Amino acid sequence: MADPVVTSHHGIAPRVEAGASVTFTLAGREVTAPAGPLLIAAAEQAGTFIPRFCYHPRMKPVGMCRMCLVEVSGPRGATLQPACYVPVAEGMEVDTTSDKVKKDQDGVLEFLLVNHPLDCPVCDKGGECPLQDQVLAYGPGESRFLEEKRHWAKPIPISELVLLDRERCIQCGRCVRFAAEIAGEAQIDFLGRGDAIEVNVSGDHVFTSYFSGNTVQICPVGALTASPYRFTARPWDLDQVESTCTLCAFGCRAAVQSSSNRVTRLLGIDSDPVNQSWLCDKGRFGFESVNAEERLVEPLVRRAAEGDGVDELVPVSWAEALTVVAERLARVRAEQGPEAIGVLGGARLSNEDAYAWAKLAKSVIGTDSVDAQLGDGLPAEVVLGLPRATIDEACAADCVVVLSGDLREELPVLFLRLRGAAVDGDVPVVELTTRPGSLGEFATAVLAYRPGEAAALARALAAGGDEHPDTVADDAWTAARHALGRAGVGGEGIVVVLGRPSLAEDGALVADAAAAMAEAWPQARFLPALRRGNVMGALDMGLAPGLLPGRVGLDEGRAWYEAAWGSVPAARGRDARAMLGALVDGSMGAVVLVGSDPVGDFPDRALAQEALGAAGFVVAVDGFLSPSAALADVVLPVAITHERTGTTTNIEGRVMRLAQKLVAPGQCWPDWMVAAELADRLSGGLGVSSAAELWDEIERLAPSHAGITRAVLDNPAGRDGIVAPLPAQPVRITARSALAPFDPMATPGIDAVEAQGAPPRAGGAEPPGGEELLNPPRRASSGNGGAPSGNGDASARPRLLRWPVPVEVPQLPAPDSYSLRLVSARRLYDHGVMVEACRSLAPLAPAATVRANPHDLGLLGVSTSQRVRVRSSRAALDLEAIADDGVPRGVVCIDFNLHGQVEGHGAGADDAGGGTVPGGASALIDVRRPVVDVRLETLTAGDG
Repeated sequence: MADPVVTSHHGIAPRVEAGASVTFTLAGREVTAPAGPLLIAAAEQAGTFIPRFCYHPRMKPVGMCRMCLVEVSGPRGATLQPACYVPVAEGMEVDTTSDKVKKDQDGVLEFLLVNHPLDCPVCDKGGECPLQDQVLAYGPGESRFLEEKRHWAKPIPISELVLLDRERCIQCGRCVRFAAEIAGEAQIDFLGRGDAIEVNVSGDHVFTSYFSGNTVQICPVGALTASPYRFTARPWDLDQVESTCTLCAFGCRAAVQSSSNRVTRLLGIDSDPVNQSWLCDKGRFGFESVNAEERLVEPLVRRAAEGDGVDELVPVSWAEALTVVAERLARVRAEQGPEAIGVLGGARLSNEDAYAWAKLAKSVIGTDSVDAQLGDGLPAEVVLGLPRATIDEACAADCVVVLSGDLREELPVLFLRLRGAAVDGDVPVVELTTRPGSLGEFATAVLAYRPGEAAALARALAAGGDEHPDTVADDAWTAARHALGRAGVGGEGIVVVLGRPSLAEDGALVADAAAAMAEAWPQARFLPALRRGNVMGALDMGLAPGLLPGRVGLDEGRAWYEAAWGSVPAARGRDARAMLGALVDGSMGAVVLVGSDPVGDFPDRALAQEALGAAGFVVAVDGFLSPSAALADVVLPVAITHERTGTTTNIEGRVMRLAQKLVAPGQCWPDWMVAAELADRLSGGLGVSSAAELWDEIERLAPSHAGITRAVLDNPAGRDGIVAPLPAQPVRITARSALAPFDPMATPGIDAVEAQGAPPRAGGAEPPGGEELLNPPRRASSGNGGAPSGNGDASARPRLLRWPVPVEVPQLPAPDSYSLRLVSARRLYDHGVMVEACRSLAPLAPAATVRANPHDLGLLGVSTSQRVRVRSSRAALDLEAIADDGVPRGVVCIDFNLHGQVEGHGAGADDAGGGTVPGGASALIDVRRPVVDVRLETLTAGDG
């Protein structure tokens, strides 16, 4: 057996001697456990469950519920001590079933039930309630209390998503501690004194946390309930599968529960290397889009309507729709060549779906013009070529450098992990940013820069000198240099979290900054912070120009894939921006939108609208009739998240299983099946008949995924996923049950769906364990004239992309004395198609505002809350101004994909009089420019 992994109460590994262990007596038997953990956790690992309410393995112990008192022998004899607060020690004698312990359990439970309502039949927690279970297993069996119970007005909404029933609260403090310790947002707390104590928000405040749903999940009673789930189902009505959330690229593991072919809720699973049981509210409640009435359920083809002759989308059969698509694509290919056809999107797909579309585009059609990033990512070769860090490596780094958007908005659970590492693990965080973000409150140093100047800041930081840009304060620069000084030679121990800070700034400028850091710190590692759900898997599968599946370049992998596929494109194709431009000028004749909405998601809304309007033929493969799909000539309905099986890949390259929970509505097909049918009709064929066969082909051909077979992924030791590529040496991975506690009270609701009943009695649980030795991929010889077979010939298998890779940096325009540089970043809740389809989340999208330095607003005589006009070469927006000292001078910030008021004569207005449009900032952005310059204007009395 490998040395056991020890995790402390707050998720940070304690500093103990490697392999150190202690021996103690537990309920009359001798037990050996790792040194360091608390007694309650050591007992669990030994198979003894100690009842509890306040204790949670991912939070600091407080010992306030007293349910976990056990007898511990000491110099003065046996005394009752809280098992959640006492570390296990050598020679300790612990009794969990003595009369004193039993009396304590009886007393605690009797006092809890004094005021707790006996409304289990109507309580949302009924059937999965730790209080209910533990009263049955450990309680006195009857109550001596006959008086009237305490009553409160209920339920009261403390946020748009969470309702509070104060009568049921047992003051365990889990919700309060999570908000303060884990989320860093102490918006909910204990109020009052004595028997009037309650958990609530203060005054008129609202619980605005992006992580509020976690308080509902960990609540051991029905005091906190989620409005999307309230009164919808009982545990015995539910069925569940373990899957992966794909609403961002972090890849949180979750239990997906459903009833009557409708998703009812998601619960976070304690996956130690990834989300550690937490989910953001978008991931937790985003399932509502799957159940939405607006779902596409049948193929649509654009035809002239009878009578007025106006084109409209009409329902047709799959056979007819596929025939139209195949014939039109074949015609464009014959008349203009394969590169006249493009594929936009793919980041919402599974790995298998993405591979199928890449194979269709690059082998059957013959085009390399494919792009999953929609202009809001980074150059694909940079993302795949930089040395990759894992999430755990980032959280244990000597120093973390962050160059990305606001992680709390874009990758919320990564924000939690980094916050925990900084606050509890003493990991210094240096943030390079164009705008104030959520990391600032705990970052060691925040280094501001103007759009286009990230590379200059990165080079100055890597140089380690005293000189720094004028946007950086002296004390912040000194703190950053000190933090980086903890790293080893060549930047060893540094992890750079690299994303796209602003959609109004060319991604190549950020890539240039990454190149500067990679050159200065050759031992540093990089963790991509791209936002789209499976963008890393899509890039791995070749959905980017110049790439083939397996993180290999087009030229490097040509011979390999020609032997396997028959053909690959002759030259590098266009990216998203170039494709849209080519549709406008007519050099491209057709585009396939694969789960993408360029009108809503591409940074330059005007270009996307013009391109789709000018395109000769547009196919939309989607689950919703998005603004882009509404412009298509053919719309093909497909299954979306929770309706398909396969795999997904998160930001660290971890390949994880997706489980199908629902049957897709109407006539929706999985994406791979659409691609396979089109390939057959284009006289090609993909040669597969299932998603499983697609993964087998990926494992066989893609160099980065060699050895990651279905058997490996389906093994219990692979439930948390496998990081690709596998290392060259054998690696031992341990099953999740040996790493994480089997505490049924930590995440009530998951185990309850599988089996109803009380928690295990003392000594009744089997101790967890299990591990698997994972060998590196075998290199089988080719037996068919050089074509790949088995795992491929080692001499023929193409090499993975390696740093350095060339970065083409655009020329920056000279700054204008009267203009300011625009920053446009993502928010967690916006007006994207998936959020708009969620009735609980859609109202949470804020209105667009413009943030600027008080100095810049003062020059106009404008203060906070006044409306100003923001004008670019594309359009003009009228927005509320907010003065923000954290915004550098010469910069304005407008969040992306939020509603904005467009001036009447500006491009992108709905009509001659102007109007409110989604993606307000996208009306200002011109992607032909590396940065976007805007001007602020005061509004006259007649404006607006």
